[in-house]
Amino acid sequence: MKNFQITQWCARFIKEQVSPGDLCIDATMGNGNDTLLLSTLCGKDGRVIAFDIQEQAVKSTKERLSKADAPDNYTLLLESHTQMSSYAEENSVSCITFNLGYLPGGDHTMATKSDSSIAALTQGLSLLKKGGLISLCIYSGGDSGFEERDAVLTWLATLDPHKYLVIRSDYYNRPNHPPIPVLIIKL
Repeated sequence: MKNFQITQWCARFIKEQVSPGDLCIDATMGNGNDTLLLSTLCGKDGRVIAFDIQEQAVKSTKERLSKADAPDNYTLLLESHTQMSSYAEENSVSCITFNLGYLPGGDHTMATKSDSSIAALTQGLSLLKKGGLISLCIYSGGDSGFEERDAVLTWLATLDPHKYLVIRSDYYNRPNHPPIPVLIIKL
């Protein structure tokens, strides 16, 4: 078995989830890795909506998509992920990706915050269609802090088990506060 980073681990499940023609959301586009994956998977008949509050993220993502010759099926928004419900209908989205923390190579003071992340996750749950997936990578430690991680994990534990399956995994033997991958499936 290969040594999977958190993004590779989550990508395995995303690849099983997304089909051509699907609507997907990248809630935290960052450098565009998830946006590119979703765009490729949902194809020319699908649609990807990607959010970030940093101009550098939008620019990096646009460049990544262009270099990869991605299908022209995406909308890149310089907006908070708390605006997702303005762009998608309830029960219409196949997959939503979140990477909590800060933009790699970006301004570390511009990290995601628990209040807005939980608000966006809550919206995401209503946007997911039955069987839909939220892929959540929670980064903490150092300058990204632990408050968001703890608040999000506490919120996840409150989700109705009759409506959502929450699967949390851990890099159990890695030092220095390794990231936490979480999958949420709408039942």
